[in-house]
Amino acid sequence: MRRLLPLLGIILFACHSPEENSHIKQLDEFLKGQQELFRFNGNVLVADHGKIVYQHSFGMADFDSNRPLNDSSVFELASVSKQFTATAILLLKDRGKLKLTDSLRQYFPELPYSNITLWHMLTHTSGLPDYFWEMMNAWDTSKIAFNKDMIALLADKKLPVLFEPGAKWEYSNTAFVILASIVEKISGQSYKDFMAENIFKPLGMKHTRIYNTRRSLKDTIPNYAYGYIYIDSLKKYVLPDNYPDTRFVVFMDGIQGDGIVNSTTGDLLIWDRAVKNHTLLKEETQNDMLKQQSIADSTKKEYYGYGVFLEKNDFGNIISHSGGWPGYSTFLARNTDTDQTFIILSNNSSGVTAIFNAIQDIMAGKPVVMPYKHKEITLDSTALDTFTGTYLSPNEIKLERRGSKLFRVSPNGYSIELKPESATKFFYSDGSDRQIEFELTADNKIAKTWLIAYGTKTELLKQ
Repeated sequence: MRRLLPLLGIILFACHSPEENSHIKQLDEFLKGQQELFRFNGNVLVADHGKIVYQHSFGMADFDSNRPLNDSSVFELASVSKQFTATAILLLKDRGKLKLTDSLRQYFPELPYSNITLWHMLTHTSGLPDYFWEMMNAWDTSKIAFNKDMIALLADKKLPVLFEPGAKWEYSNTAFVILASIVEKISGQSYKDFMAENIFKPLGMKHTRIYNTRRSLKDTIPNYAYGYIYIDSLKKYVLPDNYPDTRFVVFMDGIQGDGIVNSTTGDLLIWDRAVKNHTLLKEETQNDMLKQQSIADSTKKEYYGYGVFLEKNDFGNIISHSGGWPGYSTFLARNTDTDQTFIILSNNSSGVTAIFNAIQDIMAGKPVVMPYKHKEITLDSTALDTFTGTYLSPNEIKLERRGSKLFRVSPNGYSIELKPESATKFFYSDGSDRQIEFELTADNKIAKTWLIAYGTKTELLKQ
């Protein structure tokens, strides 16, 4: 049986119009349901033109001691950190210390990668090999690896590039680790000290720091939100440090630049305002950071700037980035048309991007399916044949019947059982808040199919 976690935090209703209050109440109902029924654990902040309209904490900062989260709890940001590393590089550019056309080998001549510039690395078009799997295979896991170790490994192994620089877009953690090391080389400071003195302290981000020393130096933060993973076989949350499949969080603890910024929802709102108002960077430089520098996904028309994703949805132009690391999932976004900011920090790897979609819908007045408890019923197995086939949303989803059960099968072969809760509606068996619902004609043909993901309905088109 799932444990229901206590609700703690601040809910802000005052000084808003009746319509705004209605949206905020729906938001609170939705997030409470996510916690009680689907294990959401984390902090959420929504702001309108920089003013907080919703701020709330759900669950525990420490599952072992039952210490609750509060609005000042500090979370590992994972890849949301990349925009901070990008800003450090851009600060040095504004100060005349480097150019984005500079070659990688200008700073690390021992690396065998020609024609890669800082611009390529900032925009994920460098083609640099992925350090993670090489470190997993080649590193002495009894030691903690740091940036210099990663760079030395790449220099020694001489791993080939994945593609010619600029030829395509492919997400690269390696590039941002090297960018952080370039910050150190140019500034003569540690990445931690440079970020504190040039970004966090000037902006008044009092709870934000580079923090990857819990394991390497046994440093602690009093109000730290420890990241937990849920182990089905144990029926409990555990620290990833103590689980074999995720123990890499210990020996890769010294790697900086692609992650490792730790912060709070409140500090991230300060950061969001600084980006909007180009507080740290020259206006032209800030605009370039938020410009479509490379195309990440031509189908979705998603672009990358410097450390941020850019896309247009039904509600406006969105600047965002998500982050994921064992125990953590994070999301920071701003709608530049409405100036609404959305911050979701989870310390149990909840589905923050899907939750953002629902929050965005609620704030825009769009209907959302509120979380509810699902109960499986029995269906005649032959009735399942009606629903099998291939659907697009725009990604491909295949539904297959295997004996008396219906499965959703991903293009990579991964399958999830869909359990019936009515003759036309099925819920995912993996504990996520997802369902597929069918509308049938009088002769039992499919008229419409809907994917409901964390409350947001999207039509699936059968092929």
